Amino acid sequence: MSQNFEIYKTMELIVLTPEKEIYQGSIESVKVPGTNGQFEILKGHAPIVSSLVTGEVRIIDTSGGKQTFNINKGFVEVLGEEVSLLVQGVEEIQN
Repeated sequence: MSQNFEIYKTMELIVLTPEKEIYQGSIESVKVPGTNGQFEILKGHAPIVSSLVTGEVRIIDTSGGKQTFNINKGFVEVLGEEVSLLVQGVEEIQN
């Protein structure tokens, strides 16, 4: 039963720049630099489209691994269990 719970608390994330795909995979959460401050997106988040400012994105994947990178402005869209980050560029990747 706990295995089913694990499935239901994940989302699919894709991070794209005009040049390439930066990330695609199942995640538990993603923290993004919104125009009015950072916010975290978890499973069940309300549908939203929001602008992003230059800052840090933090991804927690389904195995608990953390990946962070800095973005140059963009947008985030949450629709159902899918999260899309469309960003102008990535400054630096840290694992």
